[in-house]
Amino acid sequence: MIKLLMSWDIMPDKEREFLDFLMQEFTPTIQKLGLQPTDAWLTVYGEGPQVLAGGVTEDMEAMTALLENNLWRELEHKLLEYVTNYKRKVVLAEGGFQL
Repeated sequence: MIKLLMSWDIMPDKEREFLDFLMQEFTPTIQKLGLQPTDAWLTVYGEGPQVLAGGVTEDMEAMTALLENNLWRELEHKLLEYVTNYKRKVVLAEGGFQL
């Protein structure tokens, strides 16, 4: 399994719009593209990214196809309308929380 790790901070005054986007567009679309969400974490106290999220694909070929898909690129671009400090990386999936 291959895991996509993402992190970001939600822009001030965009929280409600972000949550609508997350539930109505982001999550259903990543699932349609073949990324199975595995975890999402919200930091409410302390340093670090406000949101950490992850999802898996069966193999690197599927992950590469997902990340090269125009629908993914559009979705990622739209995400940037609501967040700052966006980062992503691809790793081998291991059990439990990963950074």
